[in-house]
Formats: sequence, structure tokens, C-alpha cells
Amino acid sequence: MLEVNCDTSSLKEELLQELRGISVTLDESIHALKNENECVLGTFDQIRTKFSRLETVAASFYLQCYLSPYTGKYLDLSKAVQHLAKRRQGALIVVEREDPLDLLLQAGIPIEATMSHSLLESIFYPGSPLHDGAVLIRENHIVSAANVLPLSQVVVGEKKLGTRHRAALGLSEKSDALIVVVSEETGKASFAMQGHLYPIISPS
Repeated sequence: MLEVNCDTSSLKEELLQELRGISVTLDESIHALKNENECVLGTFDQIRTKFSRLETVAASFYLQCYLSPYTGKYLDLSKAVQHLAKRRQGALIVVEREDPLDLLLQAGIPIEATMSHSLLESIFYPGSPLHDGAVLIRENHIVSAANVLPLSQVVVGEKKLGTRHRAALGLSEKSDALIVVVSEETGKASFAMQGHLYPIISPS
């Protein structure tokens, strides 16, 4: 399990409020179910909406925890990932932390631009000459795009991982980098750290 050590009191409080709201709704549904004259079918959409909102808040919370010591642009990154996942646009984003990554990557195309969510999204737009491969972020800058990462040989569950996920895991096995991956097939977003994948956004 990853250690979380950050002061994000406002996001943490929002996360707690979302969890409490779900707990209240579930309790109300349980009590309603005991009453033969009440139907709980109408509450399922409400619960689903609350869980979707909770997932978004949690993604922002944990990305901020793990990224804030290394980039001041973590909110741009979080926004880009949410937009890419919603549109099911595949993406692979590497955030350099303590370990230097130059010797672990097959270098791509230099960018050397200040990171923004719009620039990240444009790089991974389908048909863009840079959308294949990984973007490398160092502090507040996009260093390069179309980088090639080492592939992991690890099998996760019964499903075979796609190339992006294997690349994210592969680099996380060799460094302390945080690697965000968005699946174009499912719209799910995950991040890899320390050889493990953690889901952050599922399609609504």
C-alpha cells in the first residue's frame, strides 16, 4: 500500500463529506427496504451519481498527494486526465520524481514547454504525430513526447495488459516515477507506482 503524506485539508474534507453522504443514502435505503410500502429502485441512480463524484474527488486528492512535491501543475494534470478519460483518448504520462529517467527511456521528441492541461490533451489527440508513446514531465514542464518506456512482463489478473499499461508498470518497476495511463478502449485511468497499478477514474 502506498503511503500518503500530504496536507490537502480541503480535498480531504470534501472526500469525507462525499463518503458521509453515501453512507447516509445507503442507510436510508436499508430502512426503506424494511418498509413494504417503499421502493428503493429510485435511489440507485442517486447512489451511482454519488460514487462517480466520490471517484473524481478521490482521484484529485491522491494525485495531488503524490504529485504536489514534484510539480506545481498537478491540477492541470488531473484535469487533463479527467478530460482524456471522458473522451476515451489513450494517454501515457510520466512524472519524474527523485530518480532521473533519461537512461530508462528511449528518447522521443523534445517539447520543453510549460505544462498545461490543454497542451497535454492536444498531444494525445488522435492522429497527432506525438500521441504514441509517453510524455515526460519534469517539475512544471513537458520535457518531451513520444518517449518509449520499458515494458513490464508482469501479468495482472487474468486479462492481458495493453502496451500502455505494461509500459507504465515497466518504468514504475525501475524507478520511483509516477506514470498515469488512460485506456482508449475503456476510458479508465490508472497510475503506476512501485510496480503496481491503481485505478483513479472509471468511465461514467
